[in-house]
Amino acid sequence: MTSWSAGARTLLGYEPEDIVGRSAEVLLDTTISSEDLQEIRALPRWAGHLTLRHRDGRRVVAYVLAHRRTAAPTPPEWLFVAAHPTGEVNEDDDALALWSFEQSPCCSLSVYDTHLRMRRSNTYSTDAVGLPEAGIRGLRISRILANPIGDSLEEAMARVLETGESQYREFGRRASAQARAQAWSAHLYPVRDRDGTLRGVGVACHDTTEQERARKRLQLLDDANNRMGRSLDVTLTAKELTNIAVPRFADFAAVDLFPDPGPTPLGAPQDLRATTAAPSRVRLRRTAHRSVLSGTPEAVVAVGEVDRHSATSATAECLATGLPVLRCAYDEFFSGWLTEDAQREEVVRTFGVHSVLVVPLQARGTTLGVALYVRHQRPEPFGEEDVLLAQEITTRAALYIDNAFRYTHERGTAAALQRTLLPQGLPRHAAVLAASRYLPAGVRGEVGGDWFDVIPLSSARVALVVGDVVGHGIQAAATMGRLRTAVRTLADVDLPPDELLTHLDDLVIRLSADTDGASPPDPMSATAGGFGASCLYAVYDPVSRVCVLANAGHPPPALVPPDGTVDFLDVPAGPPLGLGGLPFEAVEFSLPEGSALVLYTDGLIESREQDVDAGMARLRAALHRPTTSPDELCDAALGVLPPHHRDDVALLIAVTRALDSGHVASWDLQAQPSVVARARKLVTTQLTSWGLQDLAFEAELVISELVTNAIRYADPPIQLRLIHSEPPKAPSEAPLRRLICEVSDGSSTAPHLRRARTYDEGGRGLLLVAQLTQAWGTRYSGSGKTIWAELGIGESAG
Repeated sequence: MTSWSAGARTLLGYEPEDIVGRSAEVLLDTTISSEDLQEIRALPRWAGHLTLRHRDGRRVVAYVLAHRRTAAPTPPEWLFVAAHPTGEVNEDDDALALWSFEQSPCCSLSVYDTHLRMRRSNTYSTDAVGLPEAGIRGLRISRILANPIGDSLEEAMARVLETGESQYREFGRRASAQARAQAWSAHLYPVRDRDGTLRGVGVACHDTTEQERARKRLQLLDDANNRMGRSLDVTLTAKELTNIAVPRFADFAAVDLFPDPGPTPLGAPQDLRATTAAPSRVRLRRTAHRSVLSGTPEAVVAVGEVDRHSATSATAECLATGLPVLRCAYDEFFSGWLTEDAQREEVVRTFGVHSVLVVPLQARGTTLGVALYVRHQRPEPFGEEDVLLAQEITTRAALYIDNAFRYTHERGTAAALQRTLLPQGLPRHAAVLAASRYLPAGVRGEVGGDWFDVIPLSSARVALVVGDVVGHGIQAAATMGRLRTAVRTLADVDLPPDELLTHLDDLVIRLSADTDGASPPDPMSATAGGFGASCLYAVYDPVSRVCVLANAGHPPPALVPPDGTVDFLDVPAGPPLGLGGLPFEAVEFSLPEGSALVLYTDGLIESREQDVDAGMARLRAALHRPTTSPDELCDAALGVLPPHHRDDVALLIAVTRALDSGHVASWDLQAQPSVVARARKLVTTQLTSWGLQDLAFEAELVISELVTNAIRYADPPIQLRLIHSEPPKAPSEAPLRRLICEVSDGSSTAPHLRRARTYDEGGRGLLLVAQLTQAWGTRYSGSGKTIWAELGIGESAG
């Protein structure tokens, strides 16, 4: 023993000097086993009855509490506490309990008899109902409250008497002495006498208003997290904020943003520092509002209209300070603010507005506008906790609105960039009659990297291309533009489709390396940089009616012959652009005249709702019809899209035409100087038969120069070919005819255009050709080269 209190001396009779320093075992009149003692030592506290030995030798049975005082396992230090065994309940204790019952400051207590009549209530309870105890004693709870809450509590009391078990109820009501509605939790329990006989029902009601308000605040914040930010649209995000605030937080809520000086109809971000000196009038555009009243009658402006606020208004103060501003009816600034705006004063008087809270919409150091919260139906004004809650919700909404602004700006930039990069119109061409469609992603309207093109080639041929860059946004649109430009450049030198895709694959790898700042460590990293793309490139020759195609990871094209059957062409699926090191393969198909070649991106056939096979089956069914105009086929193909497609769609449909023998003439020439005169005569005769004799002079000069160069510098065989093409036209357009002159030889030597000096005898031939023709060039084949030149024919030439 280390210490001995006066109470211990009274209980057992020992003086401190008799017991301190001795073992506690001298006080025990019983034996405790070592096993029990070991278990007790491991406990933080022990309680139970012990038989103790008084100093005079008699036994004392006491209820002992043993508290372990040290954390260390050894040696343990314990505090032993025991109440005097002769303590009994007396009349003073009963009075003390009654006073405690009546004066409880945190709980409403009432006692009802077995007839469910109120016998006693404490002061808290009578204050809560606003009635004196003497006036309601003997009444049932359903008569005291006379509302559904009273009926529910009386039903619970009857249940207690019936089952002998406690009941629990939660309810809300407005106490007479309180301005705010209160939440209560009621515990109803059986009251028994010492014999266990049921004598009545006790009711303990606890005011849980603060806990309920805290729960609702957390729920409101949780809803704000879950419901806001689902859209990247400024207006929808503002509506989400007002929908969350009304009716659970405010009776009226509005979002006002700074007017955008640009073309968009809603507000734009504004630097907070620009508003620190409040102007005479603050202009804000109403973006969204909501009210508990039908039709939002308390709104002073309609959605989309610009409102003006005086420099002394709560809105101007909020923008100037960057802090929330609370104005209530008892505030001296409230009436002063209203007198400056007759319309707002009328609204306040009519609807009984008594509390206004204005919170700035701030995100990333920028003020976007304000959120306005108003109360006029519920009697309680906004408090400090409401201000904190409104700040939390508004700050989150401001971040989502700022994200929407940034997305809208980026998408607008990307859309403008894309519009400048995509073809503004398809060219008229003798080889095909083409139509196209482009649809951005339907869910968020994101701009992607899908593209298409129709590129005129030499000899009345045409290149058809469709591609898809990985990703969305400005980078995808810019990459698409670079690839489209590269395809046009490579097409100008008449590269075969497979060779063109090989060069395009190298370009994508270089673009990815430039973005990463270094060469990719392996081929797969090229597409990981975000520059992966797919492409389908086709070249159609209307003279031979042969189409050559090569594919780089793109969906196969569909062919619709004139009879309306639909086939997907078996084009070898090469690797996507950007992998590098893998070959591309070109295949040839003979196409009947009037066939529709359908090129598209994967957004047309693939979505979350359907796989590729199902999408291709639906496209096949949509195209299964006799070949009509390409525009009608485009509309039919787009009919397979779901309402909210999640990827971009580029669609290009070209209906093929053929140039028969009546539009083509060719001759084999010998490599002799005398054949030049024969070539001129052949050309003049053919042009006369076509009714193009007005072009005979220019055509003879061009053919003379080309044939002379072939005889002088090239190898046989030499061939001369004329093509007379006429693209289809609209009824209001003038006819556009073309004459194409070609000279082919067996040499791969490239001709060079140069400027001859004054006394040079030669070197002016190609310069003359360039001056007389609209275009000229060279293309190569496995057996040599072809030099071609094109002459345009006006309406009068026919």
